[in-house]
Amino acid sequence: MTTSAEKKIRLYELALADGRSASPFVWRIRYALAHKGIAFETVKLGFTNIPGVFGGKFKTVPILEHGDTVLAESWDIAEYLDRAFPDRPPLFSSPGELAVIRLTEGWFMNEILRKMFRLYVKDVHDAARPQDQPYFRESREKNMKGKTLESFAADRASYLPALRASLQPLRIHLQKFPFLGGSTPNFADYIALGSFYWAAAAGTMPMLEHDDALRDWLDRGFNLYGGIARDPGVGPLFEAAKAQEPDSAGGSIS
Repeated sequence: MTTSAEKKIRLYELALADGRSASPFVWRIRYALAHKGIAFETVKLGFTNIPGVFGGKFKTVPILEHGDTVLAESWDIAEYLDRAFPDRPPLFSSPGELAVIRLTEGWFMNEILRKMFRLYVKDVHDAARPQDQPYFRESREKNMKGKTLESFAADRASYLPALRASLQPLRIHLQKFPFLGGSTPNFADYIALGSFYWAAAAGTMPMLEHDDALRDWLDRGFNLYGGIARDPGVGPLFEAAKAQEPDSAGGSIS
């Protein structure tokens, strides 16, 4: 009888034109698989390829294939991984931890990821494969109240202060702990880190100020599991440091 560990795992991901996997939901599962030490194969799909796999059963990625089991939705996949691999480090050590992380995700989705979407939706369109761009434009503009991607993103920089302010709960928590999960990372970290990687992979505008206190946590998070999210080709998340200005005596002021 074939055990769970012996069955091959395939992770179906969303790929941009440069081949990068740039779905924040896929990245949650990339982190989750690394957390549990599970090897997997990657199957890269464009936006318009997704309906062509598994008989059109799924409309979004990630999709996980494990033997005869095929499922989508990042939460379903994460909970499945704990059931299928109980001997590996758990993603959720208790029902209480699962409940708190679901609360964290609800806050992050509504307060953070929605604002990130406003900043980077046009960038994602431009980074998508050319054959996927018409679909992406049509599907996203349906919810933009008559705006085009261009007009929707035209004043995006004006939304940066609100996004940065919304991140304050993370900063406060991370003053006391190295990770959102406490002394070690958990799925709450992976939810947030996956979204920041997505912004860096497709974005053309840095999200954070140079001296943002989130830098240390992001460095730790991107360095996890052998540098899982270290990618020299992605854009910067932090603005460049401002040059020092000379004072009247010819020195500089910081």
